[in-house]
Amino acid sequence: MNATGSINTGIRSAMTSMKGREIWMIPIMMLLFALGGTTYGMAEETLAFYAILIPVMIVAGYDAVTGVAIILIGAGIGVLGSTINPFATVIASDAAGIPFTDGIVLRVVILLGGLAICAAYVMRYAHKVKLKPETSVVAKQADAHRRLFLSAEEGQAGDTALTGTQKIILILFAATFVVMIWGVSSQEWWMARMGALFLFAAIVIGIVGRLGEKTLTGSFVDGARDLLGVALVVGLARGIVVIMENGLIADTILHSAEQSLGGLGDLAFINLMFWINIGMSFFVPSSSGLAVLSMPILSPLADFAGVSRDLVVTAYQSANGLVNLINPTFAVVIGGLAIGRVGYDRWIVFIWPLMLILLVFISAALSIAAIL
Repeated sequence: MNATGSINTGIRSAMTSMKGREIWMIPIMMLLFALGGTTYGMAEETLAFYAILIPVMIVAGYDAVTGVAIILIGAGIGVLGSTINPFATVIASDAAGIPFTDGIVLRVVILLGGLAICAAYVMRYAHKVKLKPETSVVAKQADAHRRLFLSAEEGQAGDTALTGTQKIILILFAATFVVMIWGVSSQEWWMARMGALFLFAAIVIGIVGRLGEKTLTGSFVDGARDLLGVALVVGLARGIVVIMENGLIADTILHSAEQSLGGLGDLAFINLMFWINIGMSFFVPSSSGLAVLSMPILSPLADFAGVSRDLVVTAYQSANGLVNLINPTFAVVIGGLAIGRVGYDRWIVFIWPLMLILLVFISAALSIAAIL
């Protein structure tokens, strides 16, 4: 795609048509990613979007963190407010012995409220960066980011009109992601099939763009070279999780939780349940893994506290989704930051106020639900 110049021309065209209104791209795209998160747990699938969206944000006058935030927080808030996500809500509800539709109203409230909070936060940050670039948390890397993400664009003429071939290529490109979403959400596709889809799409686009054998293969190898570091980081993050699981660290924490939760009132119970799942999520970032591990043990305790089990499921998925916005053992976080060339320390500087706001919002929502 980069070699055909279609993305760069498309970026210039989009920026020209949205002149003065670029800020509204942020909530629209965050909503789209949130829909993926709340319906089928969109996570690893987002890694393909970083290299596409970050140049758009930089051209619009924002920074790389804005692009990372749209994807990572957008999909993350969708998972945090999962409604029909089979990898979180459905599997946790099944483990708790209740229908997954129980508690869906509260989850919709958390989803919509959380999305509004996050979109406003990212928009405010982006607006501030555009007015004063020195306020960016990655201001010192701004030149390096422009060279990395916009090198192809700056080396080409500033055409804003797409050719017929480029339009066809963009349609093929968009269709690839439509097929991916269909496959993941309804056909049980995962990494192997997604990889095959992207490889096939790359070959088709190269042929349509008339790149030739050498340019096509050379561009592919260059792209693989850029992602090699990301692959190594993702593998390391997953290795840490394996050690924690096989070392029975998670089981030890669950046993302690079971001992401490008995006999608590409804407000204290649900808030402590939320914090226990926050702690567990650092060790077990997988939403499905944490659900299977914790719900059979923790959900029956709700009966003794006078709290409905669906509230325990909501506390679990909210905690897991919140932690996975910053979790260093979660491959999606580390992979996304690596692609965006944003240091983990810079990400924490950017996101910690939002984490506090979301923490208060979720705790309040859970507490009100427990009282009602």
